[in-house]
Amino acid sequence: MPEVGLALALAVISASTTPLILLDADCTVLAASTSFREAFGLPGGDGPLGSIFALGAGEWNVPRLHVLLESTLSGAASIPAYEIDLELPGHGSRRLVLNAHVLVHGGGEGVRLLLAIADVTDARLAEQVRKDLAREKAMLMQELQHRVANSLQIVASVLMQSARRVGSEARGHLNEAHSRVMSIAALQQQLAETASADAEIGAYLAQLCRSLGASMIDDHGRLSLESTTDHSRVSGETSVSIGLVVTELVINALKHGFPGDMRGHIRVDYRADGAGWRLEIKDDGVGMPAGNAAKPGLGTSIVTALARHLGATLTVADNRPGTSIVLHRLAATPAAPEKAA
Repeated sequence: MPEVGLALALAVISASTTPLILLDADCTVLAASTSFREAFGLPGGDGPLGSIFALGAGEWNVPRLHVLLESTLSGAASIPAYEIDLELPGHGSRRLVLNAHVLVHGGGEGVRLLLAIADVTDARLAEQVRKDLAREKAMLMQELQHRVANSLQIVASVLMQSARRVGSEARGHLNEAHSRVMSIAALQQQLAETASADAEIGAYLAQLCRSLGASMIDDHGRLSLESTTDHSRVSGETSVSIGLVVTELVINALKHGFPGDMRGHIRVDYRADGAGWRLEIKDDGVGMPAGNAAKPGLGTSIVTALARHLGATLTVADNRPGTSIVLHRLAATPAAPEKAA
């Protein structure tokens, strides 16, 4: 029966599509699959191959392989997936992954070693190419972010210089445009620092509010801006849209909510709601005009479009005093797809 089992094992190995060899205790090749012979340029058929260390032109006769196979046969080590580089004639340096398993027959007699060899050279090269491309992309994105930041600073400087040379009405519009550009620059900086994968929304909004406050609030004793959040994480794409919403609504509150020397406070609050989330921007300013007489502006259109993109409901409430704007996305609400221009 042991002879029958060995014959069956040899037949299975010979027909295997995975490069396999069966070794005895002296590392002599008892059987080799056709795929192994073809992959490493060895004679076909069922002819003997001798010692594994004598295969081919001796390229398998390397000290590391000696130690690995002998240690595995003795039971002192195992090879679940060991990578080794071999110089193969006509193929150059190849990265091989070895998997070895000891087979014992006849109560400890007739130890055999089944060795599977996978050539992963091409896969490793492709992986390295992907890493190089990702690194190059990151460098290009970093350079782009620097160029965008510089361009925004130049635009803001031009607007400020122009505001000094024009009349009061035009100066007000240019100052408003300058504030908007500086706020976008602050947002851009935050987006540049946000990971392309998931982002911790609390740290992200806290830094965004600090940047907006620094660029938009002249008197921090009169107006204050803070964020209160949990420690949940959102995708990079969601954080971008939420950041745009917060920027637009904070700008709107600072512009319209506190006329003259009115004091006040703006709070940005984000909470995970199960698998969904809830974002509220709340102030204690003058509130909404009587009868909703104000015409929707560009900021309102932007926030409405972003809420739709995020799959969130948008609710505006007059708190008397102040205004509360809530975006609430339920767990099962898909974000609306972008429409082609």
